Amino acid sequence: MEQQDRFLNDVEAAKILSMSPQSLRNYRHLGKGPAYSKKGRMVRYRVQDLLDFMNSGRIDPEARWGSNES
Repeated sequence: MEQQDRFLNDVEAAKILSMSPQSLRNYRHLGKGPAYSKKGRMVRYRVQDLLDFMNSGRIDPEARWGSNES
């Protein structure tokens, strides 16, 4: 299994996202957080989904404002 296909619980996922597990649970409840899988009461996050979630908020200043090189 590749690293990106591993599944993590909410505590492990929160560490990757640099947030508290409760904040991640709140995001999930509000439908604003990363994609997750649920089986019964068990919630798991795929590493690749966490990375995609982080990249979705990425801002590239050079792409936005252009290069300052003349």
